[in-house]
Amino acid sequence: MDILILIPTALLAAFCYIAYVAWNISRQPIETDRMKEIYEAIRIGSKAYIRRQYSTISIVIIILAAVFYCSIDGVGRFPYVALSFTIGAVCSLICGYLGMDFATRANARTTTLARKGVRKALLFAFDGGMAIGLCVVCLSLLAVTVLYYAYGFKPSLIVGLGFGASLAALFAQLGGGIYTKAADVGADLVGKIEAGIPEDDPRNPAVIADNVGDNVGDAAGREADLFESHTGENIGSMIVGVSIFMITKNVYFVLFPLVGTAVAILATLLSIPVVKLSGVKDPIAPLRNGLVTVSALSAIALYFVVMYMFKDIHLYYAVLTGIATSVVMYLITEYYTSGKHRPVQDVAQASTINPALTVISGLSVGLECTALPIIAISAAFLIAFYFGFTSPTLASNPLIGPYVAGIYGTVIATRGILSACGMVLALDGFGPIVDNAGGISEMSGCGEEIRNSIDTLDSVGNTTKALTKGYAIGSAALSAFLLFRAYLEVVGINIVDISKPVILVGAFIGAMLPFVFSAYAIKGVKAAAFEIVNEVRRQFKTIPGLMEGTAKPDYSTCVDIGTKISLREMMPPSILAVVVPVATGFILGPEAVGALLIAATMTGIPLAMMMNTGGAAFDNAKKYIEEGHFGGKKSPAHAAAVIGDTVGDPLKDTAGPSLHVLIKMLNTLTLVFGPLFLAYYLIHL
Repeated sequence: MDILILIPTALLAAFCYIAYVAWNISRQPIETDRMKEIYEAIRIGSKAYIRRQYSTISIVIIILAAVFYCSIDGVGRFPYVALSFTIGAVCSLICGYLGMDFATRANARTTTLARKGVRKALLFAFDGGMAIGLCVVCLSLLAVTVLYYAYGFKPSLIVGLGFGASLAALFAQLGGGIYTKAADVGADLVGKIEAGIPEDDPRNPAVIADNVGDNVGDAAGREADLFESHTGENIGSMIVGVSIFMITKNVYFVLFPLVGTAVAILATLLSIPVVKLSGVKDPIAPLRNGLVTVSALSAIALYFVVMYMFKDIHLYYAVLTGIATSVVMYLITEYYTSGKHRPVQDVAQASTINPALTVISGLSVGLECTALPIIAISAAFLIAFYFGFTSPTLASNPLIGPYVAGIYGTVIATRGILSACGMVLALDGFGPIVDNAGGISEMSGCGEEIRNSIDTLDSVGNTTKALTKGYAIGSAALSAFLLFRAYLEVVGINIVDISKPVILVGAFIGAMLPFVFSAYAIKGVKAAAFEIVNEVRRQFKTIPGLMEGTAKPDYSTCVDIGTKISLREMMPPSILAVVVPVATGFILGPEAVGALLIAATMTGIPLAMMMNTGGAAFDNAKKYIEEGHFGGKKSPAHAAAVIGDTVGDPLKDTAGPSLHVLIKMLNTLTLVFGPLFLAYYLIHL
């Protein structure tokens, strides 16, 4: 039996599990009428936002698909690209919708189960997150596999799938990120700081918008983002594998990413019982155990897969390097974002003095946290390259050579990093579910004990969301190299010489792009938050009895403000991300685009790490104080930490996660446009 049978087996098993979780979530009751009312308001607001956002994105997708269909490159590839581009965009948006749907269905039910203890609530939210994660990985595997076979085994024709997924994810992540952080900042600044009321207090007009934001940003936006991550990396790996297949005639060099994904899905499913059977004295322990288990199972299974496909232990060592890197990235992220460790405690302690010191301390943590991940990624790259470079199967072949063999070592190391993708996505989906559950418990008047239990899970959720972003950045760093290598093959360039003035200009443009892109994203949060803050203040002043709890706020106005402004503000950075590399390619040529890709990756990766991890440290410093340290809630330290959290919010949930979408979108975009750059450049040379 051929090893490719693992692909349909994994897909079938995962879809069965997803169906079971969907049924199990639906059959769980929502305890009170007040919970149901809040649950419905969050679902209605989330769906309304998704409808309007997807309508906007669809216009852009249709226009670009038409452009691709009508493009001419001499070999007739662009009609295929147009179709794969559309499929990639649609699949990315489907993942976003499913993420939102599972998260909103599970939120109030998690609150209900919290009455029966932290364990039941944690495992229920984990199931919801796991269903979200498996939807993403399975849909990516299905789309790439079907198009690969439908397009006659030519990965170069499905590059549009990666670009479509990237572009849709960029819009979804930016728009959702702007919305969620504008609502969060607006609710915190007026509610906590000015009015002195608790987080998620039902008197606050922005609380429903805040909870909607968790679903359209942290759930829908993130899942669309992670679909494109997985898809783009698999396509890039397959393109690099084609050159080796042409020499060795071993098609497994092309198909390994697909089989590796199937192995990762099966390992993830087998790891679920470990999470369910773990104790919850430390709530993050079961989730950590699941991650370690899936990594171990993947390491064992991939040994047999690699030896069956390639019969080369060195290539297995390269895979093992990627798996080890994913675990190291988890440990580094947990250290910088958990309240148990120095960085978060330092930010919390600084809050006892003044909000300015909170911000200074948080920014220093963000800057510091770039060092260890980059060292880990660099070490992984060099080690994986070495194992490929010394591969008996590849390096000794005179038509391949050690250098190309080393490149393939980094390709399959990326597959090793992605082996834990299903579990990491489950931890990411867990975050917005418990965040919403906390809001519902407060708004529905649940007891302090339930609220404290969910607050504990919410703090864990912040760490797991930070882990996902750190993990995505780590995989983006390695995959950016292999996508860059694929771009060089598409345009026929062997080296990018930055000593040439034109090429150096391309590098400067690339280095600048992540900073300007981030500026637009953060300005978008400011613009939306400004309007929400004014609206919340207006309602506090003009609605009689609101502060006394005898009148209800107008939640829908804040939801509508956040929706309109976030959709407007997501356009400038998204357009910038497309126009700059395309203009560079046509004006400066394909080699300058190569320099742009390198420079954008070199600046974008550490900038995203600083924002993602530093922002999470701000958030968990606030929660550390809310647990009773340094005066607890309503203390001066808590007020300072809330301000720090509002600074960190647009960093960790808007600009930071959007940056690694940008990095991979630049690579997938240039793979699509590369032949046009080359043709135009040769004509006008």
